[in-house]
Amino acid sequence: MMEGYGNNKLKTPVLVLNQSYEPLSITRMRRAVILLWLGKAELVESFEWRIHTSTMAFDSPSIIRLQSYVHLRRPAIPLTRKNIMKRDGYCCQYCGIKGVPMTCDHVIPKTRGGDDSWENLVCSCMECNNRKGSRTPDEVGIKLIRKPKRPHYFFIFQSSFRIPDERWKNYLFLN
Repeated sequence: MMEGYGNNKLKTPVLVLNQSYEPLSITRMRRAVILLWLGKAELVESFEWRIHTSTMAFDSPSIIRLQSYVHLRRPAIPLTRKNIMKRDGYCCQYCGIKGVPMTCDHVIPKTRGGDDSWENLVCSCMECNNRKGSRTPDEVGIKLIRKPKRPHYFFIFQSSFRIPDERWKNYLFLN
């Protein structure tokens, strides 16, 4: 489960939750143990191995929760072609195909008043995009696999690295 960290388990990523259990950030094992030891955080989930010092042993944290609430303003996720593709998992939202060249398609075409927004752009294969043309999906007789929406801030966690512990998914809204 922890491949890639070798003998230096103090560099293992740990999910940090706000007091409200909202995902806040990711830190390293070393910092998480310090926060636990200082009483600034509590252990939510741990790995099966322990961390030993000369006088103590600690459960190795996978997820910790801060004792006090931290107010943060979340930056907006930029509306880019790359982020549309990531949100849709590089999967055509009309036919479900993966692994072929993809483009971004306006569900409601711009010629029909559609805009550039998270709710109107989807990942589409070239074939579906050409078949749809400047028409709506209803006019062509195709349905969207998933209604497009603005992604949650934490979708960046999912797409930026491999999650080291499956239990993180419950806290990152990925289940």
